[in-house]
Amino acid sequence: MEYECIRTEQVGRVRRLILDRPQARNAQSRRLTEELDDAFQAAEDDLGTGVVVLMGEGDHFSAGHDLGTAQELADREARPTQGGVRGRYGRAYDLNVEANLRWRNLRKPTIAAVQGYCIFAGWAIASACDIIFAAEDAMFLPANFQYFSVPWDLGSRKAKEVLFESRFLSAQEVLDLGFVNRVIPRASLDAEVMAYAARVAENDPFQLWMTKKAINQAEDAQGFTAHIHDGFNLHMLSSIGEGDPDYALRRPEGQRRRPMVQRAMENFEHYRQSGQTPQ
Repeated sequence: MEYECIRTEQVGRVRRLILDRPQARNAQSRRLTEELDDAFQAAEDDLGTGVVVLMGEGDHFSAGHDLGTAQELADREARPTQGGVRGRYGRAYDLNVEANLRWRNLRKPTIAAVQGYCIFAGWAIASACDIIFAAEDAMFLPANFQYFSVPWDLGSRKAKEVLFESRFLSAQEVLDLGFVNRVIPRASLDAEVMAYAARVAENDPFQLWMTKKAINQAEDAQGFTAHIHDGFNLHMLSSIGEGDPDYALRRPEGQRRRPMVQRAMENFEHYRQSGQTPQ
């Protein structure tokens, strides 16, 4: 596949997969997701690759799904999907559940290097990686999105607290909660990630795969994969419910809710100014 939205680089035994739409804050279009899926598979098949690093070009890791850039709209017109609930369900499932589960279960260690915004689908693809290193400026925003790993990432009570309010979490806060492994100065992020990846890549590939498989199976024994499937269904129900005739009437002055990202930024700024957000 010829890539338009990502690029790949080989550094020794480390394969770098780089989201390359900085002008759109690396928003995940259908094309980008398909390219990323192909690149993950190619890295898994390459005997010369021991570790895969997922990165984002520019100031931000990923601002989530592409909701309507010119490139995404043109792709939708060129490759229309089935309409109605069937088409919406199938497209969202293929791009966000099946793909992310494949990346989670890749036979090689995967590391996400996160800087700037890591919003919604950005959180999801980072969560699908084995290790997450975050720059000090990283800002994380979860939601009831399609690949609903958040209760596993934060714990049930913290997930409820954050999602009920809808707010960003700082890099230090998600470090304290165990979602990321390390917080690193922005200028050092790439070097530290690559140094760690190179050390891991020196180990035996089969032992790494068996270790990863054993840990993932421990989560699956507790219901992780079954929950991802069930959570997707509830996400779709919630999303479809926003089309109800009385949905807008439940908001002040008949308006729909403020965009979740805007609300999250306002909430995070409130915490920052009050000194309540962990730094």
